[in-house]
Amino acid sequence: MDTLSFDIVVIGGGCVGLATAYKINTRYPHLKIAVLEKENRVSAHQTGRNSGVIHSGIYYKPGSYKAENCVNGRRELVAFAKEYGIKHDICGKVIVATQEDELAHMNKVYQNGIANGVEDIRLITAQEIKDIEPYCEGIAGIWVGCTGIIDYVGLTKKLAELLEQKFEGSKIFLNTEARDFIREGDKTVIKTNRQNFEAKYIVACAGLQSDRIAQKEGTGSDTAIVGFRGDYYNLSEKGRSKVKNLIYPVPNPQFPFLGVHFTRMVNGEVECGPNAVFVFKREGYKKTDFSFRDTAAALSYAGTLKFFAKHWRFGLDEYRGAFSKPYFLKRLQKLIPSLTSADIIPGRAGVRAMALSREGKMIDDFKIEAAHNAIHVLNAPSPAATAALAIGNAVQETATKRFGLS
Repeated sequence: MDTLSFDIVVIGGGCVGLATAYKINTRYPHLKIAVLEKENRVSAHQTGRNSGVIHSGIYYKPGSYKAENCVNGRRELVAFAKEYGIKHDICGKVIVATQEDELAHMNKVYQNGIANGVEDIRLITAQEIKDIEPYCEGIAGIWVGCTGIIDYVGLTKKLAELLEQKFEGSKIFLNTEARDFIREGDKTVIKTNRQNFEAKYIVACAGLQSDRIAQKEGTGSDTAIVGFRGDYYNLSEKGRSKVKNLIYPVPNPQFPFLGVHFTRMVNGEVECGPNAVFVFKREGYKKTDFSFRDTAAALSYAGTLKFFAKHWRFGLDEYRGAFSKPYFLKRLQKLIPSLTSADIIPGRAGVRAMALSREGKMIDDFKIEAAHNAIHVLNAPSPAATAALAIGNAVQETATKRFGLS
């Protein structure tokens, strides 16, 4: 079997992996970088199945990597989209409180936004909500003008194109799955289903498979990935007129997911959702998808069971939404009471890679670890797509220090 030699091998062809490869190559254009993607296209999993939102950074704890990378990454993302013609729209969104007990947390979210330096945000009244989104009902809200929508698949394809066009010797390898790692002196041989790759350094941005790649490579991790599927409905042509841009609820601080919301997409369609249900297959997008290996791994991990024990009531509620259209509709009607069953039709699904500690705590921030000649992005939660270019910068800086790149 042939062995191809590169300076750096990046594992994962989503937006984080390709942004990382692009950023490293931009800083060090003489390096030869290979990106290995096991699917037949880039952005096949989380990147190509997320909501398409350019997040503002308003939700995240001040001082966290999520807050910093989201705000900085958003600005860089928008500039990149303008420069390279990536379809996007800075349309703004409303975060809506529908009952009194949500107001305290809504104000906390607003203060987070101020602390994080999020521009063009303001508290709005019930009437201002109606002025922005006429069919939406709320008692108070937040206007977030810098939020937008973007084609993340288009973004990832452009990064792949630029990597191969601008940097001689750098290349994307599709249908190429990293299966084993063998260290030979100061280099590592990556065995794949096709050919072998030899590299001085490895950077893994493997998303739903990040913990497994870390274990195979020898770095290991104190967390495990557990998948949660998000099911979406689309608004029908009739229902689409009831949403102008983006409508979000005030998040429940007791629950680790944001809650169902409405998102206008760059293609003009409007999605509503998602729910969040445990998956029996990490890359399973259908409700009946099942993998014995994935299920056994998740349920034998102590952190999963502890997480379920803490959030079982919310979990049952999410499953009701997954299998009952009337129940899903009822949740949507909290924001748009006039929505009817005829207004929503089944849409797509995505799977979120949730990193859990052994204690059952969700790892809420980005987690990047380095050991010997490898860097692993072990957790890249939302807003990872928005922050992809900023994460790429962070990994590039880590690689510079860790590997002594020059």
